[in-house]
Amino acid sequence: MTALSDSFQRPINYLRISVTDRCNLRCIYCMPEEGLPLASHQEILSFEEIRAVVRAAAPLGINRLRLTGGEPLVRAGFLDLVRMLAEVKGVEDLSLTTNGILLLQYAARLKAAGLHRVNVSLDSLRSDRFHRMTRLGELENVLAGIEEAKRVGLNPVKINNVVVRGVNDDELLDFARKTIEDGWHVRFIELMPFGEGLEGACEHGEGEEKFISVREIVQRLAMLGDLEATRTSNGSGPAKYFRYPGAVGTVGFISPVSEHFCFGCNRLRLTADGRLRPCLLDDREIDLREALRRGASAGELRRLIEQAVAAKPKRHRLSEGARSRRHMAQIGG
Repeated sequence: MTALSDSFQRPINYLRISVTDRCNLRCIYCMPEEGLPLASHQEILSFEEIRAVVRAAAPLGINRLRLTGGEPLVRAGFLDLVRMLAEVKGVEDLSLTTNGILLLQYAARLKAAGLHRVNVSLDSLRSDRFHRMTRLGELENVLAGIEEAKRVGLNPVKINNVVVRGVNDDELLDFARKTIEDGWHVRFIELMPFGEGLEGACEHGEGEEKFISVREIVQRLAMLGDLEATRTSNGSGPAKYFRYPGAVGTVGFISPVSEHFCFGCNRLRLTADGRLRPCLLDDREIDLREALRRGASAGELRRLIEQAVAAKPKRHRLSEGARSRRHMAQIGG
């Protein structure tokens, strides 16, 4: 049990931190091909400001951190931030979500700096399709980064796969086989109706037509055998994990749309520009940047964090048409 609980008695111990709104890819479901207006350098929290937030949060029981973006590895000096956060007393788990393009270059140094594990976004195992879906990326770079991350011990390396009907859903079995043949930990994620880039994924159809529920994904994966429920030793997120008989790797499912997991939500999100969001899909935010830049004490920051926890809604309202006005790269996923 953590020291923090929201008004629905959910313990809160996890902070996702978006360190930049910049990305070296333009994935079709995430942002338009021309990109998005970017925050200025002054609008983005400094590493020292991020550390101040974490130092204030840790005594409250927030002991799990995930660094996100945008693409975190494109931020200059990112390794310094990893070192700074790894040294904060009370931080027990420090992880990263990346598109993997730069992972081969940075994996060993990330491990040395104190990073524990990594999630890699990968939506296709076919070079031509990967390039079309990301508009800029090369699959070989990501595959090499995954192997390097495993080699240096950033384990478990989890693969996040957003499934889009008519785009990459014919690769479901290919990814599932990787859990059997290569020990991969693959997580299939439902497409969310979120952000300006969704129109790219729905270029030839409406969002509802491109959406595939976890229920359907499970049914299609049954062709490879029966999935057995399993528990993982790392992570405290929303995925449910399974394993094929005899497989070393796992198959995970994340269902933010069809079977929301809000009842077990344990997280807050710090945006790249310093807003603390109680919920990914709720636009209520608390401005920590303003407090930081006027010299707020650790005690005041803790009170603002407690205020954010108290403001967590019971659940998101996707089924009622609610949408966030903010882009995923600013929020931190």
